[in-house]
Amino acid sequence: MAEEIVEAPMRGRVIRVHVQSGSRVNEGDKICDIEALKLEVPILATVSGTVKTIHVSAGQTVEGGDPLAVIGE
Repeated sequence: MAEEIVEAPMRGRVIRVHVQSGSRVNEGDKICDIEALKLEVPILATVSGTVKTIHVSAGQTVEGGDPLAVIGE
């Protein structure tokens, strides 16, 4: 499996990160939550694998398309 980059779907503020580097995730598991337009948007793993890198932390502002995490084998 190639590495999969999980990207922010929109501009917002990261309010919670649910995983760390080395965590095992399944497709559909929560990676983090972003607050956008007063809504809490869960960001889900797009594939199953191991979290290789987390690019964000709570309180950080992200733009749509920014990388949030990398998931690999």
